[in-house]
Amino acid sequence: MGGNMIEHGQFDAFRPRAELIDTAVPNPARVADFLNGGRNNFEADRRTAQTMLTIAPAVEAIVPFVLAFHQRAASFLIREAGIRQFLEVGTGLAGTETGRDLVHSVDPGCRVVHVDNDPMVLTHLRAFSTSASNGAFAALDAKLTDPAALLAGAAETLDFRQPAALLLPSSLPFIAGTARAAAIVSALMAPFAAGSYLALCHVASDLDPALAAGVDYWNRISARHFTLRSRAEVAGLTVGLDVLEPGLVPVNEWRPAPGEARLGRPVPVYAVLARKTGETGAAS
Repeated sequence: MGGNMIEHGQFDAFRPRAELIDTAVPNPARVADFLNGGRNNFEADRRTAQTMLTIAPAVEAIVPFVLAFHQRAASFLIREAGIRQFLEVGTGLAGTETGRDLVHSVDPGCRVVHVDNDPMVLTHLRAFSTSASNGAFAALDAKLTDPAALLAGAAETLDFRQPAALLLPSSLPFIAGTARAAAIVSALMAPFAAGSYLALCHVASDLDPALAAGVDYWNRISARHFTLRSRAEVAGLTVGLDVLEPGLVPVNEWRPAPGEARLGRPVPVYAVLARKTGETGAAS
């Protein structure tokens, strides 16, 4: 991950959209990158992350464990469920290279569409896409709030008549209103074939009381407001789908890999993998 320290004037890879990158304002993708030990962040991002860590220390575990879930879920989908098409919405900087390498290292023929509307994230994605394998890799500039346009763009790479996976690792908390978030998920899953899957994470409102104070701080300084949701609210995002074992659980409790680092407390993020019903596709 990492790459060049872009604060040191090395903007060559970012010039096409550099004018859209405001280094003085904390950015969610760059804050997450810093929390994951990356170097694609600025002083405003690091300062904000440090303040949030002081308010809610559990923030430190969120990004690494979400990425670990992303890897475990993708590995299951490829190796056990036979999925070869992936639509990931809200890639971020922390997961871009990891997600691409994991999918194509397991099966170079996979087709992957990464969706974001952050200029820095898109620049990274498009740089990675130049070295994609013999499958397909697309970076799509689209918004989660416009599912129709997002799906139309993804359909240029993915065949929704065949099973695919929708990955939502971090984007739903930026949607205010649980009913609206559920409607977006439903709209995105609508064209997916039976036997397709949804993998999502969502930061929890009921696992760590300090997290609410950290989010309040973020919402005071950022135009991109963040919404925490309870277990029942996150469960509502998967209505109509068959939830796989172990169900909707804290992210560090979702099928932990042997030897994976364990915590004595739940990471305040819910994770779930669910399947669209029908006869097509592999069973869980």
